[in-house]
Amino acid sequence: MTFHPRENRGPHASRRQFLALGALAAAAGSGALAGCSRRRPAAQAAADQVVLSRPDKPVTLPLHADVPAIKDGLAPEKGGTLKIFNYPEYLSPDVIKAFGEANGVTVEVTTFTTQDEAIAKLRTAGTAFDVYFPTTDIVGKLVAGKLLQPINHSYLPNLTNAWPELQDPFYDKGAQYTVPYTAFTTGVLYRADRVGTIPSNGWDLIWDPAYKGQSYVLDDAREGLSMAMLRAGKTDLNTEDPAVIKAAGAELTKLVDAVNIKIAIGGYQVVAEGAATVHHAWSGDAVSAQSYLPEGVSAEVLGYWFPADRKGPVGTDTIAIPRAAAKPVLAHMFLNHMIDNDVALENFSFTGYQPALSVVTPEKMVADEYVTENLVSSIITPAHYRDGFQELQLSATGDRLWVDEWAKFKAGR
Repeated sequence: MTFHPRENRGPHASRRQFLALGALAAAAGSGALAGCSRRRPAAQAAADQVVLSRPDKPVTLPLHADVPAIKDGLAPEKGGTLKIFNYPEYLSPDVIKAFGEANGVTVEVTTFTTQDEAIAKLRTAGTAFDVYFPTTDIVGKLVAGKLLQPINHSYLPNLTNAWPELQDPFYDKGAQYTVPYTAFTTGVLYRADRVGTIPSNGWDLIWDPAYKGQSYVLDDAREGLSMAMLRAGKTDLNTEDPAVIKAAGAELTKLVDAVNIKIAIGGYQVVAEGAATVHHAWSGDAVSAQSYLPEGVSAEVLGYWFPADRKGPVGTDTIAIPRAAAKPVLAHMFLNHMIDNDVALENFSFTGYQPALSVVTPEKMVADEYVTENLVSSIITPAHYRDGFQELQLSATGDRLWVDEWAKFKAGR
C-alpha cells in the first residue's frame, strides 16, 4: 500500500484508494449503509430514501427526536480517552498531542480503510467513537441511519473561520452534523522539466504519446472516469447515463495502447522521484511531492495543472460526532480545535491537504512557504469550489455502472 508524508506515509492517497475499494463494495452489496445492509433492512430502507444532495439542490438533513444535540454550557468530560475514528495518517500527531495535553485526556486514533468498514463498525454494539471523519457523499446516509448526533454550534466559535460556503454547505444545510476539514482539486501533476508545453485542454497530457510509459491515472473509479468525461466536454460527474459512462471507459481504454498507461495512487512520490512524467493527481499530492524530491533537486521541476477557468473536479472532507460518543463535549471542542486557523495550518504542514478555511489563500501559502510559486495552482479557493464539479453520492444503480466500467478498463490493461 502506498502512503505519503511525513514518515513515508500520508493520508489522502490512501484515503482515496480506500474510497475506490468502498465503491466496489457498495456496487457488490447495493447497500446505502453498506457492509451491514443485508442484516439491517429497516436501516437500509431509511437510507434508500436519502435525497441526493447537489450544489443546486441543497439538502437540510433531518433531526431525530431520539438523537438530540448536547445542551449549551456543559463542562468538558475529565480524564480518560478521547476516541477518534479516521483514515490512516490523516491527522498531525502534534495537533493531536496538543489537544490531549491542553484538555487532560489521552487521544486515541483508530483507523478504517473504507467508509463501508467505518459504518459497519459504528453500528457494532459496544463500539463508541467520539470524533469521526466522513466524506460528504455519505453524510445523508449516516444521518438517515441515526449514526451521527447533531452539532451544538455554541461550542464551535471557530466555525466562522471556514469558507462561507461550508458554514452552510449544500450537503448539510445549517452545518447541523458536520464541520469542514480539508479541500482539494483533481488535476495533473507533472515534471515541468520534461513537459515543455501545457495544452489548452490539460487532460490531454495523460493521452500524449510523448510520455508513453511515464503516464499515470489515479486508481479511483470516479476520478478516472470523470477525467475522461471532462476531456470530452462532459461536466456532469454524477451522471448515471450508461452511454456517457461507457464512452468514458472507452476513452480510458485508448490509453493502454497510446501510452502504456499505469494505474496507481502516489503521484507525489513517483513524479518527484522522476518515475512518472504526468500523473492524474489530487492537489494535496502536488503539495506533498515537494517532500519527496531527491536531495538537491528544486521544487521548480514540479508543476500542477488544473483548469484555468476552474471547471474541474473539487471536493471537501468533513468531521462529525457519532451518536454514541462517550465524550460529546470534548468532541465538540476537538472539532473547534481543528478549525482553529493556526492548528489547521499546522495540520496542513503534515498532511499536504489544505484546510477549507478563509485564512488559506494562494498568496499566503506561497509567502509562508507551504508551496513554491510554481505550485500555487494546487491551492484551492472558494472560487474553485463554487465553479468546480463535485463527485457526489449516486444511487446504487449508478454506483454499479461506474464501478463496472472502471473494472472493464482495469481488466483490459
